Amino acid sequence: MSDEPDKTTLRTLARERRRAFLSSLDPLAHRLAFKAIPSPLARRLDGMHSIALYMGLDDEAPAQRLAPQLQAMGKTIALPRVIDRLGSMDFLAWSPEDQLFPGLYNTHHPEPSGPPVTPDVIIAPLLGFDRAMNRLGQGGGYYDRAFARYPDALRIGLAWSVQEHDALLADPWDLPLHIILTEVELIEGPDA
Repeated sequence: MSDEPDKTTLRTLARERRRAFLSSLDPLAHRLAFKAIPSPLARRLDGMHSIALYMGLDDEAPAQRLAPQLQAMGKTIALPRVIDRLGSMDFLAWSPEDQLFPGLYNTHHPEPSGPPVTPDVIIAPLLGFDRAMNRLGQGGGYYDRAFARYPDALRIGLAWSVQEHDALLADPWDLPLHIILTEVELIEGPDA
């Protein structure tokens, strides 16, 4: 029997660690975090048109803060829409001035007025990550399925630096991230 904590325990510990970190973070540092796209990442996004963000919930790293700069770069921004409780979601075009509508699991999404967007880049929330580019998510499999559905999309995890782990267990269906962006560092994997 392994002494490694299971994913449920890891998720609980990761949420507690993130909450403690954010409660001690300087308010100005918090407000400024994720407001700018680092130059190496901006260059990597050159030639990519559609970027899927998410609206940060609770203490998640706030991906929506990247929207103004992505818009200024001429990118189409999309947000996820959770379709059902079986792990299905798609991405809908969005601008920061657009109204959001309530969805499943306290999520909010744009009005589904057009067809779903096929993202060139998927920026995903996470509870934990490691330097092998593994991602610990909430456990519903939504992003795992989205990564599999859009295998050519650049997979970027957005996280607070405190969410790093020495090593995370990866299940066979887990696809590694290409890039991880924290408030202090841009980490590029070997496949970035």
